[in-house]
Amino acid sequence: MKYLLLINQGTALETQAALPPDEQATVWQDYQAINQTPGVTPGQRMAMPDSATTVRVEDGKVLVTDGPFVETKEALGGYLFFEADDLDAAIALAARIPAARYGGAIEIRPLVQG
Repeated sequence: MKYLLLINQGTALETQAALPPDEQATVWQDYQAINQTPGVTPGQRMAMPDSATTVRVEDGKVLVTDGPFVETKEALGGYLFFEADDLDAAIALAARIPAARYGGAIEIRPLVQG
């Protein structure tokens, strides 16, 4: 089964930025180890949410808003794909993602096959 893991940062970026340099290095190493896990296809690092442009169409008119439109503390910070035998394996991988332990959350979605 293939899964998409969405990394919602929450307060993780602020929390990680406040860590001592050696702990910040450990977080970076944790992300590198996850990217090298068999079955993982890393996504690309994303810019901060305030750099986003949001597009909506209402009554045929294109509306463009600078920055994230929705108010959320769980802005999407990154993603990865994971091919695993089952959801339990995806949950175990998600629990290793540093954002999950520093104030964020990881959303796991199975990919539709076919």
